[in-house]
Amino acid sequence: VQLQASGGGLVTPGGSLRLSCAASGSAFSPVVMAWYRQAPGKQREFVAIISSGGTNYGDSVKGRFTISGDNAKKTVYLQMNSLKPEDTAAYYCYTVHNGVSYWGNGTQVTVSS
Repeated sequence: VQLQASGGGLVTPGGSLRLSCAASGSAFSPVVMAWYRQAPGKQREFVAIISSGGTNYGDSVKGRFTISGDNAKKTVYLQMNSLKPEDTAAYYCYTVHNGVSYWGNGTQVTVSS
């Protein structure tokens, strides 16, 4: 399984970005996919997760970020609204397949005026 994240960039405070993470692997069918982020000098932080059971969000992004998925495309999205400077980080997508964890490449999000 390979995960390819995209969509990061520079945005001013209050702006929006949409991240995408496409999974590849013919035997892979998404069951759970998630987003994490890591700012310089900080630990990796949970952002959002989606599964057949629904969605869940980290406290710092609730009400501002929305995770969604397209199983046919094996892609998960993260719509980020009302961005704040503290959202600046590298964002990583994550999934589990046959008990093995997979991480995508990071996509950098910078929120600055």
